[in-house]
Formats: sequence, structure tokens, C-alpha cells
Amino acid sequence: MSDPLLVTRDDAVATLTLDRPDSLNSLDVALKEALAAALTSLAGDDTVRAVVLTGAGRAFCVGQDLREHVATLESGEGPPLDTVAVHYNPIAKALAGMPKPVVAAVRGAAAGAGAGLAFLADFRIGGPSTAFTTAFAGVGLAADSGMSWSLPRLVGHAKATELLMLGGTVRAGQAHQLGLLTDLVDSDEEVLPAAAQLAARLAAGPTVAYAQIKRELAAEGELARALEVEAAAQAACGATADHRNATFAFVNKETPVFTGR
Repeated sequence: MSDPLLVTRDDAVATLTLDRPDSLNSLDVALKEALAAALTSLAGDDTVRAVVLTGAGRAFCVGQDLREHVATLESGEGPPLDTVAVHYNPIAKALAGMPKPVVAAVRGAAAGAGAGLAFLADFRIGGPSTAFTTAFAGVGLAADSGMSWSLPRLVGHAKATELLMLGGTVRAGQAHQLGLLTDLVDSDEEVLPAAAQLAARLAAGPTVAYAQIKRELAAEGELARALEVEAAAQAACGATADHRNATFAFVNKETPVFTGR
């Protein structure tokens, strides 16, 4: 099996590439574990002064691997969404708490937890194909991957409520206007080079000051508490018939019917 996460270095910039292009970089257990380990390692590596996060192929990341999730639901083994506490919460804490700048190069779709990863970066560079979708409510779930904390900080409480409850896709131009993108470049081919250029600029800057700025900004609202609430919310949603039925409907390309149970 190939490594689902590529870690490369260019001087003081480390690039993490989610490398499951055939599944649009959906997050299975192997990728989540590899990403958490890599983030922890980079946080403690003084030779790394900035980090780029990107996805291989035509998408950034479409979120949870729902086929793996369906298998978990069908097996009945363990809580259906313990991955929030076990995987997503540690990844969110590692990304938000990274003591060096993180730049997300977002080409193509960033959906569900994939959008959550991008929103936790300090900067997001996009191109014409960039599109964000919250996706959670469509399969009967609340937000996770830190999105209940990150999204209101980017677009405000009212817009975050709209995006999380009503869903829909925010395409590149609107994403830039809303503040979901730091910069929007003219072509998808420019996204990763532009992100790398910004990361190199940050790596040459006062990284101790950057780390403290991130610490100051994070103190405005406690991520740890938000993650606890997310895990409890997803546990409640994951136990519903609505979620189970909607997940099967999504995988089978059918329209879900919600009953409120």
C-alpha cells in the first residue's frame, strides 16, 4: 500500500500532500493517522519554519471517506463516529496549535472535514476550481474538524450558520469575497507555487512572533472546548437513523429522506 501522505521539504518549508487522488483525498483512518503524526513531528522540528498543506490530483480533500464509514456503520463495531474524538480532534489541535505558519493550497473541492482542514490553516490560496462545501448536515451530522470554531471566525456567526445548516457550495470568487480564501490566483496551476512562495516568505520572517500571534488569536475562543462540543454533537448525530440512512443514500447517489430520528 502506498503512503497516503507525502511529506517533502524545500529549505525551511515542509509540504504535506494528501495523496489519495483516486478518492479525491478522502480521509480514511490511514491518512488521518499519518496526518496527525506528521503534524506532531513538524511542530517539534525547529528546522521547519512554515508548512504547506495541499492535496494531490484535482481536489484538495472531500472529507471523511464515506465508504469506509459505511463499512463501520454496517459492522456495528464501536461508536459510529468515534473518529471525531480519536482522529479529527487531535488533527485540529495540531493544525491550529502549530507554532509556525500553515498555508493551505486549495485546488478543487474542499468538503466536510476537508474544508475543516483548510479553515484551520493560517492562510488559504485558491484557484478557479476551488470550492468549499460544509457537507455535514446533508448526511445528518453536525460540524466537526474544528469547523464550529474556525468558520464563524472567518465569515461571522450568521454566515457560518447559513453555510452549516443550508449547505451548498461556495465557489472561488465568493469564497475570496467572504474571506475563506486569503488569495485567489488566476489558474489552478498557480495555486501550489503561490502557496509555496507565501510559505517561503513566512519562513524567512520572525517565526517566534508568528507563533505568539497565533497563540493570541486562538485565545479569543477556546478551540479545545469547541472540539469537546463537536465530539458530543457528532456522537448524538451518529446514532440517528437520519445519519445512517442519509449516508447510505449519499453513497448510492440517492436523495435522503430525514425523519428527525
